[in-house]
Amino acid sequence: MKAVTYRHDRGLTVEEVAIPEAGDDFVVVKVVNTGFCGSDHSLIESGFLSEGTILGHETSGVVVGIGKKVEGPSEGMRIIVRPSFCGSCRECLRGMPHLCSGGRRTIGIGDLPGGFAEYLKIYPQMAIPIPDGVSSRNAALAEPFAVALHGIKTAGSTGGSVLVMGGGAIGLASVRILKILGYFPIALSEPVEEKRMLGEQLGADFLIDPFSGNLSEKCAEFTKGTGFDTILECSGIGENISLAMELAAMRGRICMIGMMFKGISITQPMYMNFKEIGFTGAYSNTHEENRICLQWMAEKKLDALPLITDLISLDELPDVYETRVKTGKALKVMLKIGDEF
Repeated sequence: MKAVTYRHDRGLTVEEVAIPEAGDDFVVVKVVNTGFCGSDHSLIESGFLSEGTILGHETSGVVVGIGKKVEGPSEGMRIIVRPSFCGSCRECLRGMPHLCSGGRRTIGIGDLPGGFAEYLKIYPQMAIPIPDGVSSRNAALAEPFAVALHGIKTAGSTGGSVLVMGGGAIGLASVRILKILGYFPIALSEPVEEKRMLGEQLGADFLIDPFSGNLSEKCAEFTKGTGFDTILECSGIGENISLAMELAAMRGRICMIGMMFKGISITQPMYMNFKEIGFTGAYSNTHEENRICLQWMAEKKLDALPLITDLISLDELPDVYETRVKTGKALKVMLKIGDEF
């Protein structure tokens, strides 16, 4: 089968590799669509990927093979793929299966080969059925919306004013989820005009260019001096954490959804004391959060398709990565690998 693999000396490259087999314990999936995630970019540039890794985890597909001992999924089932979990470790027993320490396995980051391929194999508990009426492209992007939903839930707020910092895929997904959940007003801070306009389409009530004028003054005017009840940092820019503490309301909640791989400094940590700010990070998402997003898609409350800027084949991915992803020109690259539905 055809796959895009990572090579230390060449980066992403198109290769022929063996089609995976179900054996006793696995399910084989024919991949239909896979989105290119910001974490894929980070992994490629990190230098820590193993030779021959097949990335890709925002994946929709169709079950075409069932292991001899597998129960649950059936051939022909349309699914998305999320990580497995053990169900018995400390984290799983406390309702945090996405943080499983006993047997969490996922596709595309080193555990199992990912969705930048024509076929992949998964554990049966990784399969989440796609509801009727949800397209393969939308389904593949349920995962980034579930990331946004998980970040909002982890922040611990239930409504009120909110600032989303960064209008990438996760930031824009957050805007839409916040709108569905009834948060008001919603502000989006993003320097790229096209992304701000898309944010408005998805539900943002107030758009901010952080490089135009005094951001603190603009936000103070927008919130009538009280600050934001919730701030979601989705850009991965370390300096935004200090800024978020300045812009937060008394007992405001800040959630760092964007991944930061370098150390950060907090310029005025006394805000944590004087405002009694709640500050947390969020990682990944749960099966249930993906199911919620898929159901919203089925109910036509949620449409991920406006995020897609590039629809490409496997063969095009290495070049598109260099010219569109690394340069920041693409918002969401979507691979069309199998027969879409």
